[in-house]
Amino acid sequence: MPRIRPFRPGDEPALADICLRTADEGVDATGLFEDDEIWAQIFVLPYAARHPDLAFVVETDDGRVAGYVVCAPDTREFEVWFATEWWPRFAERWPRPDEERSRQDGTLRYAYGRHAGAEPYGDAYPAHLHIDLLPELQGQGWGRRLIDTLVAALRERGVTGLHLVASSGNTGALAFYTRLGFTALPSHEGVQAFGMAL
Repeated sequence: MPRIRPFRPGDEPALADICLRTADEGVDATGLFEDDEIWAQIFVLPYAARHPDLAFVVETDDGRVAGYVVCAPDTREFEVWFATEWWPRFAERWPRPDEERSRQDGTLRYAYGRHAGAEPYGDAYPAHLHIDLLPELQGQGWGRRLIDTLVAALRERGVTGLHLVASSGNTGALAFYTRLGFTALPSHEGVQAFGMAL
């Protein structure tokens, strides 16, 4: 039986692989960008690096990591760190595109545009998460267990709210978050934000 355990150093390659294999509205994004590594360096690895104590994984019977949840407890603080310390390391490898000619360009422009207050949800729901499961674990309750584990850890710290943003096209995820008790929030075109008071 799989089990949930805290993230530990050495899990990073598995987290990056899971992120890539679920990045395209829940399906495999391999080859969608010129460089597959972009996904993980934006959406999972900075969280594990900054807040490893708020990262949890699902480990299978054979010792593989096949799912994760990562979180920033203070979105404003995290976005400042991302913009000033994490992302500048990749400026030479992935320069900021002048305009959006491709989905990769749009994702890189998003990364370069991250800053405190860029998203309004962090005011009422200061923490935010990213969660991904490989297909082999989906539909078995592991997503709920991961979020329950994270919520318990956030409550212990006195964090008052949690939010996430999903693609509007990822209908399975949208239904999942509603079932877990998240409330849909006013959102930008193409995405749906959800919040939960803790």
